[in-house]
Amino acid sequence: MKTSWRSASLVVSAVAVLALTTACGQETTPPASSQNVGAAASPGGYGSAGTGVGTGAEAGVGAGAQEGAQAAPAGELSVSTNAELGEVLTDSAGLTLYRFDKDTAEPPKTNCEGDCATAWPPVPADDTTAGEGVDESLLGEVTRPDGTKQLTIGGWPAYRYAKDVNAGDTKGQGVGGTWYALAPDGKKAKGGTGGGGGGGSEQPGLSTRKDAKLGEIVVDKNGMTVYRFMKDSPWPMKTACTGACLEKWPVVEPVDAKDTKGIDLKGSGPRGQGYVVFDRPDGIKQQTIDCVPIYTFAGDKKPGDTNGQGVGGTWYAIRPDGKPVGLKQ
Repeated sequence: MKTSWRSASLVVSAVAVLALTTACGQETTPPASSQNVGAAASPGGYGSAGTGVGTGAEAGVGAGAQEGAQAAPAGELSVSTNAELGEVLTDSAGLTLYRFDKDTAEPPKTNCEGDCATAWPPVPADDTTAGEGVDESLLGEVTRPDGTKQLTIGGWPAYRYAKDVNAGDTKGQGVGGTWYALAPDGKKAKGGTGGGGGGGSEQPGLSTRKDAKLGEIVVDKNGMTVYRFMKDSPWPMKTACTGACLEKWPVVEPVDAKDTKGIDLKGSGPRGQGYVVFDRPDGIKQQTIDCVPIYTFAGDKKPGDTNGQGVGGTWYAIRPDGKPVGLKQ
């Protein structure tokens, strides 16, 4: 195929999962730079925690099938029409191709390897051609850390999802609030919102929306519902969601205060510092509202889903002032 090839490298930080630390209620209010950190990828932003799925084995595929899926060339790309997502890019077998919000397109860079790449096999760049409806000039490649070449569409690294086994499956859509089906132009299929890593968001990093049942709730840059965990503590700040919990409830990464709309930035705490970044003991940086750590839910597959509401009697959508929806305090 006629295209200009690109290369990229991946930096991966390993973290150990611990619990309980303090971050709010300090004697001196931290400087703005420490309170509101830009959206740098945290160690939990990829792999099992960020993907919303576990290892390949947990994804329901054997090692042989994973290796085969990862090595299979895409062949001739085509465009299929999905009832919910509109036009979706597929490989020659009809399997949906995806993009990852924590990757970047300019320059192309992949941030998915290890367990992440088992659940989301990278699409090889070799032997890929543009079929009807696909612009050949948008096809490219990125060099992964292991030296293999991964297909890019409009600069975005392309993946399959291990749980998609039949042509037309779109089980990866919206997983973890970071994985979305690819449109033919490299953007997200219309069912996914937000721009993702470096692509520019269509809405603020954190904002609010009116839910028909829950009222005003907080959503992230992708329109995914944001939650709080009632076993966490804001004064002093502590987390009770660690390890496997983070696979189902990925943390919301730091969002600059300027990239919010309708969020209470002051908070109700004794020292008036509500919108701060929580430096978790496991090394992950997590955004808070009113010093309450916030999360998304891997069980929410698309913007507007509120499947995490009331789970276990401990997880609730969060209001812009940090209070839980539907629970009296």
